Amino acid sequence: MKRRHLISSGAAAAAAAVVAAPARAQGSQPAIRWRMPSSFPKALPTVFGGAESISRTVAALTDGKFTISAHGAGELVPPLSILDAVQNGTVECGHTAGFYYIGKEPALVFDTGVPFGMSPRQHSAWMYHGGGLDLMREVYAKFNVVQIPCGNTGAQMGGWFRKEIKTPADFKGLRIRAAGFLGHIYTKLGATPQQIPASDIYTALEKGTIDAVEWVGPADDEKLGIAKVAKYYYSPGVLERGASLCLTVSRPAWEALPASYKAALEAACFQASTDMLAKYDATNVPALRRLVGSGAKLNSWSRPIMDAMRRANDEVMKEQSASNETFRKVHEHWSKFLADQVLWSSVNDGAAEQFMNSAARKA
Repeated sequence: MKRRHLISSGAAAAAAAVVAAPARAQGSQPAIRWRMPSSFPKALPTVFGGAESISRTVAALTDGKFTISAHGAGELVPPLSILDAVQNGTVECGHTAGFYYIGKEPALVFDTGVPFGMSPRQHSAWMYHGGGLDLMREVYAKFNVVQIPCGNTGAQMGGWFRKEIKTPADFKGLRIRAAGFLGHIYTKLGATPQQIPASDIYTALEKGTIDAVEWVGPADDEKLGIAKVAKYYYSPGVLERGASLCLTVSRPAWEALPASYKAALEAACFQASTDMLAKYDATNVPALRRLVGSGAKLNSWSRPIMDAMRRANDEVMKEQSASNETFRKVHEHWSKFLADQVLWSSVNDGAAEQFMNSAARKA
């Protein structure tokens, strides 16, 4: 790593103490006002709550001199056009996910998460201590944008379907809402992927515009009411073991910030990341119980289905690496780090979890 980021140096509380002191000591610090549109609607308090958390923490650390107003999906700009708005200076920053913009640069998928990829812990390790953040900031530099990780949903569910999915052939002809490289995988399985913002998912299912949707997990899916129009709910989330969100910041706006404000913003994003993952872990289980109790059919992907998904993903990775030098560079680096993380998991955490899950089933 070429520079040590404040956010990787310790707990959020310690970071807050470090950055708050100079901000209070320097009464001459400027008053700065930013706007932050989000790709996510206010109706989803955990994922949109990350944007609100950033806003609150930055204001607190700078004694209200640096304020960022958080705006729900569609209030300022279209929810899937955040990167464009930041790049062209319409807004100073945006709360979004890199994989929404793979049409501009496929390598941005690594900023969020790759099918059959890293867990949130592994992704965080890659970003902060494995060189991932430097790599991703090189990619975002093409758009004159600085990227700061600011949240993670944890492992997402496999999605909601109007019909039962028993074999890989059952995907053929389905119209499915899927983001990032999930769309490429479903295309290879014979489905037609569509990228639809969260606010439009229920209506699209209700009207029959789509037949299935991959969104986040029980806590958010319950709030969107998806189970009312598609009852088959699948796991495990092998296609999205975690989805990391990011704050995209206009480089001119970033460079105009005092050093203490930059530190406050990075600390706020780290705090939001920690809180979001913890909140999803705490709220998904009770939400899942309510969904199943209300009639949702919880199913697991069969091994043949997951094998077909894995083969499709391997093909996509090879194709992208062969056609895009930036993608190849990031993929090679990411893959080596993942291999080490898988080895470590097999020795320790993963082995322990296998035993505990097995013991729990027998109890």
